[in-house]
Amino acid sequence: MTFWLGIDVGTGGTRALLVDRAGRVQHACTAPHEEMKMERPLWAEQRPENWWEAARHAIRGVLAQAKTDGGNVRGIGLSGQMHGLVILDDANRVIRPAIIWCDQRSQAQVDRINQAAGARNVLRWTANPVLTGFTLPKLLWVRDHEPQHFERARKMLLPKDYIRFRLTGDYVSDVSDASGTALFDVVNRRWSLELVDTLQLDRDLLPRVCESSEIAGVVGETAARETGLAAGTPVVGGGGDQACAAVGSGIVAAGVVSCTLGTSGVVFAHSPKPQYDPAGRVHTFCHAVAGAWHVMGVTQGAGLSLEWFRNQLAPGMDYDALTAEAARAPAGSQGLFWLPYLMGERTPHLDASARGGWIGITARHSRADLIRSLLEGVSYSQKDCLDIIEQMGVAVESVRVSGGGARSRFWRQMLADVFGKPVVSLETEEGSAYGAALLALVGTGEYSSVPEVCRAVIHEVDSISPQPDAAKVYAAGHPVYQSLYPALRTFYSRTPS
Repeated sequence: MTFWLGIDVGTGGTRALLVDRAGRVQHACTAPHEEMKMERPLWAEQRPENWWEAARHAIRGVLAQAKTDGGNVRGIGLSGQMHGLVILDDANRVIRPAIIWCDQRSQAQVDRINQAAGARNVLRWTANPVLTGFTLPKLLWVRDHEPQHFERARKMLLPKDYIRFRLTGDYVSDVSDASGTALFDVVNRRWSLELVDTLQLDRDLLPRVCESSEIAGVVGETAARETGLAAGTPVVGGGGDQACAAVGSGIVAAGVVSCTLGTSGVVFAHSPKPQYDPAGRVHTFCHAVAGAWHVMGVTQGAGLSLEWFRNQLAPGMDYDALTAEAARAPAGSQGLFWLPYLMGERTPHLDASARGGWIGITARHSRADLIRSLLEGVSYSQKDCLDIIEQMGVAVESVRVSGGGARSRFWRQMLADVFGKPVVSLETEEGSAYGAALLALVGTGEYSSVPEVCRAVIHEVDSISPQPDAAKVYAAGHPVYQSLYPALRTFYSRTPS
């Protein structure tokens, strides 16, 4: 049997899955990562070498499940967490741990970029305001605080592109992932050399960039021995995890919107042209669809909020048990609100100093209220994203959901109630790794385009409508939730790091 392989380098682990020509998932295997290292509040790092270890295990594991060898894999697509900084020296060794997507240490560098280039020029050159979560300020943080490391840097890569390098030996990124670096000209789908030169960075640090379904290299002999893949297997450009998740959810045409609940939460809409929120509250990036763009709003601490609760306050409980307990509390959690700002916040606040917490807790509240309010807070934050996208003129009739949080029917119903729109599930809920595999199908010529493969293989299977009573509670609760951040903003700015 012939397969196409999708690999997703997530925060918690690397997932490998095999699909057939019809886009049906045949086998999947996930290898966990080491826990991210957080030496200080709002810092987050991982070892790229551990991603490669996990990728090797996941690839070998999925081939073993299929009882096949790498010779039956026709093509490979890559996806991964966005914005992470991997720097290599002239011997291709990782210089320091990767500073990953949720790290917020670089506000001083963001300010310096805006001073050096001018905030208006940054928007003109990249189509987005520069944020602490993006790759560029992390690179400048290394230049400012670890000059001994910066001086050794010869190449800058994103997380999935480090895996590509280990597979192929090539330094390549794709347009969707590069869009999240703050160094990419999103309108013209190329590096912003104007910004690179303004900041006195070496152009040679940057990898080559291609479209997501374009073949970017082939598996090398060393990687073949380490993974069980066949040398010479084509590897396509792939995409950032959100663009790949959107491909896997069929968000490749105007008017179709998705909500992905992973460690972060993302509301994503396709756009046939670059369009912007004047306040910069959502990102405008290149899509994994050639010649298309997308807008997305991001909640930094979506699934992370539930993971934090489980790890710190309910060790040993699984997520199904936590959501079952949450279901025992009433909608609105008896006036208790959760702010999911565990790693600062992007949409709509663009504030790396924001902090999470419960507001309104009383002696009457139970643990069920705590859990339910946590899910409600994340859902309110995702509604903030959806509202901005609708204000930009995107028509939203329903929302397709994916990611770990979307496996809970209880949370899907809550999203429908909070959004006030039907929430749709798909036949395949694999997300980013699945989208990467579909890109490989296109890159190897099995389908002529990404929209064509999505039309052929992606099917809706379930739709949950809002419950009128709960929707009424959440329609009243959302403005209260929105009022809390402005009330606390001064406190956040005074909180020590």
